[in-house]
Amino acid sequence: MRLLLVEDDGALAGALAEQLGRHGFVVDHAAHREEAALLLSARQYAALILDLGLPDGDGLDLLRALRQQGQALPVIILTARAEINARIGGLDAGADDYMAKPFAPDELVARLRAILRRNGAFQGRDIVCSNLSFDVDAQTMRIDGDIFPLSQRESALLALLLRRLGLVVTKRLAEDQLFGATDTLGSNAIEVYVHRLRQKLQLAGARVEIITIRGVGYLLRAAP
Repeated sequence: MRLLLVEDDGALAGALAEQLGRHGFVVDHAAHREEAALLLSARQYAALILDLGLPDGDGLDLLRALRQQGQALPVIILTARAEINARIGGLDAGADDYMAKPFAPDELVARLRAILRRNGAFQGRDIVCSNLSFDVDAQTMRIDGDIFPLSQRESALLALLLRRLGLVVTKRLAEDQLFGATDTLGSNAIEVYVHRLRQKLQLAGARVEIITIRGVGYLLRAAP
């Protein structure tokens, strides 16, 4: 799932993006309110992690604008403003959760998962199809109970296909969810990862198959 992280501290943003990436999230980063607004208008995100003290204004203004537009995007405020009045103001402005710095990254991940579960975007710890199960917390694939390693993007692709089990995942959606806004994509980038994942599933003895819907995308289903 793709997240937007709005944070003007580059070192903190980089560390958070790395941490979230280990848990299967693709993170786009914006350091300014205006940049964040542009990304929000151009891409679809599962959640927004929002700092308040931004170089070009208050993050609360961005949050209020989203809610005024009727957008229900889950938002976690992550800020140095720890006072109770600031917390109340952030929640009243439409935030789903509020965390004060300093914070534990693992707690942020746990709160993010909780919000996504409430919004129906996160389906719990294990997703299962035939003899394949995928642990979304640990980002591990099991076939008949045995763990088989996948790269980070292979894991993200498998999770995306499993979440839409029996439905077509378009190539555009796969590109949007697997790659960041600043990544340079070749024309066949998704095809490469689908091919690698197919090979690993076959070698591991998974009783599932990835079907190519030519000109549209891909579909994962239990093998007949």
